[in-house]
Amino acid sequence: MNRLGSSLEPRVMDDDMLKLAVQEQGPQEEAGQLAKQEGILFKDVLSLQLDFQNILRIDNLWQFENLRKLQLDNNIIERIEGLENLTHLVWLDLSFNNIEAIEGLDALVNLEDLSLFNNRISKIDSLDALAKLQVLSLGNNQISNAMNIIYLRRFKDLRALSLSGNPIAEAEDYKMSVWAYLPDLVYLDSRRIDDHMKELAALKHQYSLDELKHRENQLQAQLENEQDLQKELEEHRAAFVEHLNGSFLFDSMYAEDVEGNKLACLPSVAELLEAYKDKFVIICLNIFEYGLKQQEKRKVELDTFSACVHEAVRENQEQGKHRVAMFEEKYLVSLSAIQDEADITGTETKIVEYGEDITELYNVLMTLEMQLVEQLEETINMFERNIIDLVGLFIENVQSLMAQCRDLETHHHEKLLEICINTLEKVLKGELDADLPEDVRALFVDKDTIVNAVGTSHDIHLLKIDNREDELLTRVNSWCTQLVDKIHKDEISRNRKRVREINQYIDHMQSELDNLEYTDVID
Repeated sequence: MNRLGSSLEPRVMDDDMLKLAVQEQGPQEEAGQLAKQEGILFKDVLSLQLDFQNILRIDNLWQFENLRKLQLDNNIIERIEGLENLTHLVWLDLSFNNIEAIEGLDALVNLEDLSLFNNRISKIDSLDALAKLQVLSLGNNQISNAMNIIYLRRFKDLRALSLSGNPIAEAEDYKMSVWAYLPDLVYLDSRRIDDHMKELAALKHQYSLDELKHRENQLQAQLENEQDLQKELEEHRAAFVEHLNGSFLFDSMYAEDVEGNKLACLPSVAELLEAYKDKFVIICLNIFEYGLKQQEKRKVELDTFSACVHEAVRENQEQGKHRVAMFEEKYLVSLSAIQDEADITGTETKIVEYGEDITELYNVLMTLEMQLVEQLEETINMFERNIIDLVGLFIENVQSLMAQCRDLETHHHEKLLEICINTLEKVLKGELDADLPEDVRALFVDKDTIVNAVGTSHDIHLLKIDNREDELLTRVNSWCTQLVDKIHKDEISRNRKRVREINQYIDHMQSELDNLEYTDVID
């Protein structure tokens, strides 16, 4: 479908093409000549026009990170790709190309206007990330399925749509369907939609619309429920106690326990297992609830610490600003006095005094910064002690509760072994009333076999408990270490930045003073 002569060779989007395009579309006259000499950084370009270039593949656009408008129409592009870094793009024209599928647009979260007119597209999809989409041009393609219209209902900001020239647009009910299913649309195929026709379309398709809305509401409710569950799970993960608010750990112990599941069919074992599970789940719930409470305490501790740091920095900055304001007010007076001074000796004296003021300001600002460093160091050390104590207490109590899980498992193991030994004796004497499945009866050939089976089951259970405990302890210790390290690194970074700001300001004022001295010498 491309409109370029087939005799032209396909071109590559290389640096030369991009530089030429940027230069041709940049400022002209004196500003343009200056830009040409110094070069234009691609990251500063906001609009780029690359139409009628016989481009086969989109490439080398990663440097245009601030691009807002991109024109790639009338080329021979076959795939949408290479746009991952253009997150600020608002307007994209890919019309009159050879594109067969919509893809590669997930990063364009700010896109408002998209033109894919005159391509080979047969399905509207893969646009989900374009939540801000307002204008969509898909005319002269190969779209035929009416479900494509339904797909567009998710774009709440869509106001203009073009589908003319597609098989779907030839259907008798085409316009009425679009008007009904996309009620917020203002323009269809470049024509404004009459509000009265929208109402008629909605009435005509009322039954199918009601059914569609019902399905959409169900899906939305399901999605919101899944999001709530995911959010809840993330909160539990942050407390390091996910999946401990139920029987998940207990169930996982038996998920891979072949022998344990076989033995569950023995007389009295079902009741034993049920009692075991109830007690085990209660301990897991205790860990879960305790974990959430401790997480809240850690959060309060962190919030209090952050507020203290913020307030200390703010107060220090206010003092610094006040001293700078006083200095600058005095500087204006000193500058005026220096300019008005007729005597060279007097001028030199005032310049020296001004230099001393700069040195005094530097000392004051650096003293304020050192005071803040000491204050924050004390605050950080106190927070570090508190958070380590909280984590230590959490670990201690979790280990105690996990030990209770192991004690329960050991008690269950002993009871199960007792039942199995009694069952073995009955089997060997032929006194067992119950009819056991063949795979279970195979365990009761001798004492060693049944003891090994029960022991294997016990080992699997203990391993699951140990692994869950180890995972929890490893994660909470890692979280604590990373948090404290980050706080120390952030403070070092803040201090360096502040010292750099002070030095830059003082250097600037000293430079102005040097200029005054130089001017005085010339005069």
